[in-house]
Amino acid sequence: MSATLDLLAFGEAMIEFNQARRDDPHAYTQGFGGDTSNAAIAAARLGASVGYATRIGGDAFGRWLVGLWQAEGVDTRGVAVDADAPTGAYFVSHGAAGHEFSYLRSGSAATRMRPDNLPLDVLRATRVLHLSGISQAISPSACDAAFAAIDVARAAGARIAYDTNLRLKLWPLARASAVIRATIARADWLLPSLDDVRTIYGLDAPDALIDAMLADGARAIVLKMGADGAIVVADGARVRIEPHRVATVDATGAGDCFDGAFLARVAAGDAVVDAARYANAAAALATTGYSAVAPLPRDAAVRALLRRAA
Repeated sequence: MSATLDLLAFGEAMIEFNQARRDDPHAYTQGFGGDTSNAAIAAARLGASVGYATRIGGDAFGRWLVGLWQAEGVDTRGVAVDADAPTGAYFVSHGAAGHEFSYLRSGSAATRMRPDNLPLDVLRATRVLHLSGISQAISPSACDAAFAAIDVARAAGARIAYDTNLRLKLWPLARASAVIRATIARADWLLPSLDDVRTIYGLDAPDALIDAMLADGARAIVLKMGADGAIVVADGARVRIEPHRVATVDATGAGDCFDGAFLARVAAGDAVVDAARYANAAAALATTGYSAVAPLPRDAAVRALLRRAA
């Protein structure tokens, strides 16, 4: 693998237990999750050279994650093992209101990330650094580490991609909003969901939200709207990306897939709007199977869906 990466994702990876059988609410399938890890794997499956930066426990869960990344071709030079803390885990249940998450992450190894234990060499050897609001929310020290990682990567010439990924179970809205809005100004590509920014800004209409993000210093924006597609804001234009109709069974990780697919195509030289169209199709396919990682698509499947929609 080349020493220079197209993309380095930074954050928390976890073991997933997904309620994949609706006829048996007590049956769970073991998988993998963590928003930025999902994005990294999505990008790697779609042809980008990708690394991951995090801390994991010196436990079986941590070893499973390393095995996953190695099997997916994700560079693990930025992964540190913390023998004194566990790897996080979460459970996904499904009901009439959609999917619901329950987490076991307090005191995890990833929450012990700090500015002074960052993998500096890896941060300086990537073209793009991707992180999220979850990367910042899991602990105050991880938040400090995220800002330090941005500074290190940008100083070495990298561009920054940021997904707001608001999780109010992790931190109060006032702090989340302050941190996220400060990070928006540091991002070259902002990849928020519509629900996130509605909560952060207290506005409803997509155009009003886009105006608010631009006022906060956003450069290029891809506003993800789930089943309603996306809006791309770049070079002074606003372009609507229409949704794809697929047989959705589980939306876990679809937004992460969008991020990884978008960044893989940007790394390959696509314009922002073209990269977003591709990512929109990839994210739709990611909803057609259970779990965050298993249904992440390959390039041939994404291009086939784009051809059918043309």
